Amino acid sequence: MLLRNLKAPDGVFIDLLVEDGKIVAVGLVGTLTSDGEEIDCGGRVVFPGFVDAHAHMDKTLLGLGWYRNDVGPSLKDMFDNERNLRLARNIDFHEQSSRVGRRMIAAGTTHTRTFVDIDTGIGLAAFEGLLRTKADLADGLSIQIVAFPQSGMLARPGTVELLEEALKQGAEVIGGLDPSAVDRDPKGHLDTIFGLAAKYDRDIDIHLHEPGELGAFDMEEIAERTKRLGFQGRVVISHAFCLGSVDEATLGHLVELLVENDIAIMSHAPSGPRVSPSVKRLRDAGVRMCTGNDGIRDSWGPLNMPDMLLRAFLLVYRNNFRRDDDIQLALDIATYGGAQVIGVENYGLEPGNAADLVVVDGENQFEALFERPARFLVMKAGKVVAQNGECLV
Repeated sequence: MLLRNLKAPDGVFIDLLVEDGKIVAVGLVGTLTSDGEEIDCGGRVVFPGFVDAHAHMDKTLLGLGWYRNDVGPSLKDMFDNERNLRLARNIDFHEQSSRVGRRMIAAGTTHTRTFVDIDTGIGLAAFEGLLRTKADLADGLSIQIVAFPQSGMLARPGTVELLEEALKQGAEVIGGLDPSAVDRDPKGHLDTIFGLAAKYDRDIDIHLHEPGELGAFDMEEIAERTKRLGFQGRVVISHAFCLGSVDEATLGHLVELLVENDIAIMSHAPSGPRVSPSVKRLRDAGVRMCTGNDGIRDSWGPLNMPDMLLRAFLLVYRNNFRRDDDIQLALDIATYGGAQVIGVENYGLEPGNAADLVVVDGENQFEALFERPARFLVMKAGKVVAQNGECLV
């Protein structure tokens, strides 16, 4: 397939030739030929496929009618409400994750890392539903599953065994959650998470909502185990709110630990009052970063949607980015940064890479970010999987 008349990120108009699921040639407009199908992209902007590196596909309430949210403000309130809701509503995790997955594809996401709740109430039901969705949508979306103890781990006996079973059945990543605030046993929690990761050769992604000194303490503990057990480059700390709420000296110390141990940070630019980590400060220091849409229209709130251009816009907005080079940081984090952090191989718009790309209206990538029109074309492994905002998978 030959895609004609695309505007590359550097503003040059190009043609792009795809064969056997890969980009095999990129040239100036009119310089490439093909015996196969051709699509005239009309000078539209091309991005590599978006990477949602932090999703909760099993949680979405899309398609189930408006959910009236009157939940209390604490994390425990939200945990308890969610557990009760999914049992009361008998949530079909395959159907719900498929709904959000198809919206991801329509909006140009080609890779995602999704956390899947595992606890003693639902067992492996959400994980099993996501395995089906992963297989069903494989032509349009690569799904990486994180076995995640949303309701706590050591505090809920039996959860560790369920997490281990999910890893045996194919979960690619082991997740953790607020070792001090939720399990109230940071040593036990982190020893268990790192132990499972070592036993099954899995990467680690830990939700760290804890603010201030408590979060800083647990971040130090994560860094210490990362170094001691040789997990450099294989650990992500998601949210990391403490990086936005500690003094300058402590922040500098924590950033040094992140760089020294090659620990990545996921920030989704949350709404207030929590202060998110400074994207520019972290990136300038050499910290690898990714982003994602978190929970989509779930019992936690209605704020998020599965559109990575919207998420990149929120990164720009929350970090008060105005210069083009700063805005480019957000776009990079939603594409190349996410791909690198979750381990996507052969990613990008250069020859030899997988033909995963998004074509969208806009004078350039920046205008596309702020206008966010329907995606003209989405391609996954050389196959058109969405057109004009409609998922074809």
